This record gives sequence, structure tokens and C-alpha cells, in this order.
Amino acid sequence: MNEKLVGPPLKDVHKKHPLPWLISWIRNSSKMVQSGDKAALAIFNEYDKQQMPSFALSDEEITSLVKYIEVESANVTTAPTGTPANNQAAAAATDGPGGEGAGAASNYLHIILIALIVVLIVMVIVLLIIANLMKDYLRGKKDLDGNDLELIEQRFDFSKIYKSRAVQVIVGLIFVVVLTDIAIEETYGVGLQQGYQPRQPIAFSHKLHAGEHQIDCNYCHTSVYKSRSANIPSANICMNCHSQIKKESPEIKKIYTAIEKNRPIEWVRVHNLPDLAYFNHSQHTKVGGIECQTCHGPIETMDVVYQFSPLTMGWCINCHREQPLNTEGNKYYDNLVKIHDEVNKGAAFTVSSNGGTECSKCHY
Repeated sequence: MNEKLVGPPLKDVHKKHPLPWLISWIRNSSKMVQSGDKAALAIFNEYDKQQMPSFALSDEEITSLVKYIEVESANVTTAPTGTPANNQAAAAATDGPGGEGAGAASNYLHIILIALIVVLIVMVIVLLIIANLMKDYLRGKKDLDGNDLELIEQRFDFSKIYKSRAVQVIVGLIFVVVLTDIAIEETYGVGLQQGYQPRQPIAFSHKLHAGEHQIDCNYCHTSVYKSRSANIPSANICMNCHSQIKKESPEIKKIYTAIEKNRPIEWVRVHNLPDLAYFNHSQHTKVGGIECQTCHGPIETMDVVYQFSPLTMGWCINCHREQPLNTEGNKYYDNLVKIHDEVNKGAAFTVSSNGGTECSKCHY
């Protein structure tokens, strides 16, 4: 609304030009330039004779668009827009956001162990203080016989503590508990990268592109609805916009450098399943209708992308058990749904009902 990019800012455009002019300009700007319209020529020349696409919109649609800009103009401040891409370095320097997963239970166990150790230390200190106070009190009494005095003045033999059978058993149990805790934490953490947030070679902000500008995921990841893999965008997709927008940005210049040297941008992969597991994006997005955020989290709020979900086998299986399968209008499922309803009355027909938890679905 405020920023000059490939054309003038949209703020208060309804005040700069009459509605009939805006209708003609949006519908066919080239025709207005060729006709010699002064305002059209001024914009055309100011923005390096960049051709604006023609839009086959009705008068009503363009009028609605102008009304929308009018409303937004009243809400938008005149503060200059920041460059979220330049803010990624600071965001990447912070720790990746934690998530509840297998490590949560281990963290609770750590807290309990530390609390128990602190309580034991406090109890020992309190008991020693009480013992010393009692000794001082008894030393002041004059009616004590020799045996009592000998008992008060005797020195404690610390060797008896570590030689004690009970102490050895307690220390052994503590050692076993700590060792078990470490083993459980390390075992559950094998292959788990939840919260992984690597630095990327170019500071790309999903918050800016997918969030503020609402660019559809499919625009950059072009195969997400039609292929097994959601492809990494090639540099030419970036250039669809950045051949004109923010060309002087240091981060955008890195894209130009990659193109000039004919080298791919070496993006760091964030979400990575092991080779032993088969996963098909189109099966989930196109057929299943699963939203990107279901697995990738609030991607539209991330300046720096991180792995939101644990991506463990248990996490996938639970989703298959809970996710209803859309069978409407597909005769393939008619008999399956009928048999399922007869056996499992009232239960939803889920992915699991269709064999979605069988080992061979993902491992073959």
C-alpha cells in the first residue's frame, strides 16, 4: 500500500485518479499508453516502461477492488515497510522453538531427579545442624555421667557410611535410575529432529511471502499437489517477482549470482524422512485434502522455517487412525464403507479403516 515496487503505491489511488480512468487502466493499460493519455504515459515512463498485465475484469469487479483499496488506505499507516529478509539472521541466531514430544517426558524426569537430590541435601544439612545444636545443649548440662559425655564427644566415623549396605543399595539405585533416564532420552531421540531450524544460504521469510503477501504454497512448490515430492523452488520462480522487486537487496543479489554462475541455490533441507519410509505429498494434499499446516505447522508465521512436527512413525500412525477418509462420490469405497459400518457401528471410516496402518503402506 505504501511501497513503490513495479508500480505506484496503492494507498489513496482512488483520490489520484477518477474511477472511470482506473477501470480503463486496470482493464488495458497498454491501450491507454498508446492513446497518449498523459497520466498513463507518466506512470509508464516513471517505472521504466514496465508493461502492466491486462485484467479481464468487469466494471463491478474493478469498482469493488477500488473500494477495497479505499478502505485499506484509511487503515494503513505511512511508516516504511521493513525488510523481513534482513531480520532472518537475528531470528536464526536464536534457539529453535521447542515442541512437546519424546523429549518432554525426559525433561520432567530430569526435574524430578534434581528436586529429589536438592531435598536430600537440604534434609542432611538440617539434620547436621540439629545434631550440633543438641550436642551444644547437652554439653552445657552438668548432671551428665561419663558414658553420656563419651557419647557426645565421640567423633563420627564416615567410613561406616560408604561401607553401609543400605547406603550402597541406595547409591546403586540412583545410578541405575540416572543411567536408565539417559538411555531412554537417547533412544527416543534417535532420528528425531523436531525443532530443527538450520540457517539457509538466502534469508527467505515465509512470514513475509506466505503470511503477509498470502502467496499460495503451490506457487513456489509447484509439484506439491501432483508429485511424490514437494520440489524446492528454482531460481526462475524467484525471478518472476524479484526481476523487478527489491533488486538491490543483498539477499536478492545472491539469487542473481546463482543464476549468473548457473549454480543451484543450496537450500538446507529441514524435513527429512528416512529412506525406509515411503511418503507421497500428492496422496496427502490432493487426494486427502490435508492442509500444509497440519504437518508443517504455522509456516505462514515463520521467518526461519523449523521442523514443527516430530515426523515419527507413531505420529503418522495416530494421524491415520484419526483422519476421516472422504469417500463421497467415489464408488470404489461404497462396498468397503458398507462392510465397515456393519462391523464398526458408529465409528468413522478413517485412513486406518482402509488399511492405512498396515506396514506395507509405508515400508515396501
